[in-house]
Amino acid sequence: MPSIDSTRWMAFVDGENLTIRAQNHPGLQAVGLETRPTHYLRDVFIWMPHAPHESAASLFKTGFPLSGYPTRAYYYTSVVGDELKLLSVRESLRALEFDPQVFKKDQASSRSKGVDITLTKDMLAHAFFNNYDAALLVAGDGDYVPLVQEVKRLGKNVFVLFFQDTGLGLAKELRLIADRFVNLSDEFVHRWKTLPA
Repeated sequence: MPSIDSTRWMAFVDGENLTIRAQNHPGLQAVGLETRPTHYLRDVFIWMPHAPHESAASLFKTGFPLSGYPTRAYYYTSVVGDELKLLSVRESLRALEFDPQVFKKDQASSRSKGVDITLTKDMLAHAFFNNYDAALLVAGDGDYVPLVQEVKRLGKNVFVLFFQDTGLGLAKELRLIADRFVNLSDEFVHRWKTLPA
């Protein structure tokens, strides 16, 4: 694939799925995720700690031919709780430089369909309206394969990031259909283990 230096790019993070899989990652289970509540809330959100001089959004660019910062960096998740709880999660994600898309989930649900549906709608709509040249999708679910196919059909590049480790939910079809794939494991574990609070 030819090198692309794209200044028009957006990021779409299935944070609900990312968080659940990260909690099961052997390298992350040992680091004490709860010690950094600014970057982790059990079953709701997780992101990589970053150095004070570094933009959280710049962490997306690892392994991809991208310049600048994303036009938008969306983070999709759901939480059990009242409006104050939802607002608190939105504020935490905004502090991490994400555009927070937080859905209310009832106690009995393991996942919220609002996450998948809204991520799909946003990524496809922005592609249709030509708001980006490249999309970074942080997800491992095979249900996103048709979305990636359609976005590529619209002439966009789709880069996928997720944990490739066995048992952490990466669908082989999603990895293969991406224009480029980067395994998040090494970067995630490294940053959780080494960066100061």
